[in-house]
Amino acid sequence: MKIAIISDIHDNITNLEKFLKWAKKNKVEELIICGDLCATIVLTKTISPKFKGHIHTIYGNVADKDTQQEKSNSCPNITHYGEIGEFTLDSKKIALTHHPASAQALAASSMYDFVFYGHSHKPWIEKIGQTTMVNPGTLAGMFYKASFATWDTKTGKLELKILELIND
Repeated sequence: MKIAIISDIHDNITNLEKFLKWAKKNKVEELIICGDLCATIVLTKTISPKFKGHIHTIYGNVADKDTQQEKSNSCPNITHYGEIGEFTLDSKKIALTHHPASAQALAASSMYDFVFYGHSHKPWIEKIGQTTMVNPGTLAGMFYKASFATWDTKTGKLELKILELIND
């Protein structure tokens, strides 16, 4: 299964649209969002209608918590977990969080195969014990180049991608 991981969109619709076009072309089946969408409407009116696969998301530190979970749950292809998400994909135990310190703690627990997180905007892959910790960077392109991560659960290939280098 092809998975894409994004974070820290910060309402950058131009970059988001480019990413969504790439995801469709590359047959991405599930999308993981590690927080900081910012406006809930970005998720419910831009991402959900254009991405046909399942979307897993959590809050970031810049979130409209009063409406984000409620509005997300009204979209059939979105699961909003709140602050921390836990689920299984292709027999791999996954945890989502926005904050690096929480990601470190989740990875150190040895309960997960993968921990995905955001916040720092710095794309990063690190192994802690048997857990792979991944920050896809910032789709907004704030402080670092716009980036995201991909993971093929069949081959195990995990990589970071710079948005400006992908072909539509």
